[in-house]
Amino acid sequence: MFRTPPLPLVIILGTNEIASAVAVHLRRMGWLVILSHDPLPPVIRRGMAFHDVLFGDRCAIENIEGVRAENSREIAAALAASDRVAVTPLHLADLLPIGPLGALVDARMQKYQVTPDLRGIARVTVGLGPYFQVGFNCDVAVETRPTCSGKVITTGSTDETDGVASKLGDVGAERFVYTERAGLWHTSIDIGVRVFKRFILGHLDGQPVHAPLDGIVRGIARDGLHVPADVKLIEIDPRGRKAKWTGIDDRGRGIAEATVEAIRIFSHQTATAQKQSPSYVIH
Repeated sequence: MFRTPPLPLVIILGTNEIASAVAVHLRRMGWLVILSHDPLPPVIRRGMAFHDVLFGDRCAIENIEGVRAENSREIAAALAASDRVAVTPLHLADLLPIGPLGALVDARMQKYQVTPDLRGIARVTVGLGPYFQVGFNCDVAVETRPTCSGKVITTGSTDETDGVASKLGDVGAERFVYTERAGLWHTSIDIGVRVFKRFILGHLDGQPVHAPLDGIVRGIARDGLHVPADVKLIEIDPRGRKAKWTGIDDRGRGIAEATVEAIRIFSHQTATAQKQSPSYVIH
């Protein structure tokens, strides 16, 4: 039986680089952190994420280590160390019996799917990215769109996705390779490898997939995945010596800091409302 932890507990939906950056920041603040894997969209920036822990690889980000956990006992063991977070294939419904949640953060970054209402599961529910509406499917939200990334939303909705990629150096969407169809992906290329334009990076259902430009492999879907159509499969960093494919980048750090601030703002608003609410004694 998993005992209710004395420290605040947060479940983060997603194991991508944004979810992982949020996990690092909250763990440093003393939160007990569980990341719950979601298969869509595929995680490509795996050098910046705890995702590969699920496949037996060792993953540490800024001295915080991810530990795979498949049941409540393993989660408890992972959370016992101050420099670890639990990474699990278990879904949210499987994790709810663990104990009362201080926060639930939806960091799956699902650009084309409407998120269900997750309010009430935790003291505060934070939505990251498009299709979140405060008071409808989250308590507070954080923008992730490049032009306003890290903005805390306390009323209204986050922006819908516009399909415009952020710049990396002087390069935008052309640094990505998207799947033209669903299929089985195979690759032997690792994150951090230098490649050149037209170099074959892998095969999707037997068809070769080429590097879109010269640079460092910043993101690539894991070998052996069945990937859907119209998702990012590969990302190339063209910045030469300034290329970054591990740790937390500026965008991830900004969104993580905004998530911490969003939790603080909502908690303060809730505490203030409770103080101002009159109490009545019935005789």
